[in-house]
Amino acid sequence: MSDDLSSTRRTGVSTSPRTAAMWAAVDEVVRARAQELQRPLRVIDLGGGTGGLAVPLALDGHDVTVVDPSPDALASLRRRAAEAQASSRISAVQGDAETLSSLVGRDRPDLVLCHGTLEYVDDPEATLSLVAGVLAPGGILSIVVPQRSAAILARALAGRFAQARAALDRPDGRWGDGDPVPRRFDRAGVVALVEAAGLTVTRAHGIRLFSDLVPSALVDSDADRAALLELERAVAAHPEFALLMDLGTSLHVIATQT
Repeated sequence: MSDDLSSTRRTGVSTSPRTAAMWAAVDEVVRARAQELQRPLRVIDLGGGTGGLAVPLALDGHDVTVVDPSPDALASLRRRAAEAQASSRISAVQGDAETLSSLVGRDRPDLVLCHGTLEYVDDPEATLSLVAGVLAPGGILSIVVPQRSAAILARALAGRFAQARAALDRPDGRWGDGDPVPRRFDRAGVVALVEAAGLTVTRAHGIRLFSDLVPSALVDSDADRAALLELERAVAAHPEFALLMDLGTSLHVIATQT
């Protein structure tokens, strides 16, 4: 498949302010690892749902297995893969972290994606241990989780000061029992979990600093979205302001198996 066609079909994930920073980091490590191995990567997307990342990776030539407990999400994944003409490189499997070892066999994955998953599992530490157990030597783990700091900031800016304080004080980082997110994380806590699983963290950075705070009415054009995305990138790259990304809605951690 030509680079132009592949790029066209994955424009959404690479240009949306909500996903662009994450995709850029994943794309960078994927390209480097594929170049090192001189072959397409074997990828497992744990909790990958409807294939928001699986399809772009498949279009780039990699073999992706999406493991998700929801049959409805997997049905949507199959439809999306078919529409993108990526079905030959995507497998949909109903399961969770405990089923990974039975899926892998000798073909251990070069990349495991765990995006929007750890906040829902009963035991994040056990899940990461299971993931580390199947990852190939030199393999990559990419994690995206919601950050506690972002919830504190958002609730305070909304005038919900008691909820902001609850998110600060509660061990699960939730602003109350009505919070739709079951768990939020701090950078140090995620790094500790990853290292406890025997993996080495190579990158840990906040993403989506502005995109969830700016009213949608202010980014209703392609030009507005492009400007917002460029601002996110500029702040993340600026040495004096990079720490602001710790206030981003999500934390993106990349680690490797030694």
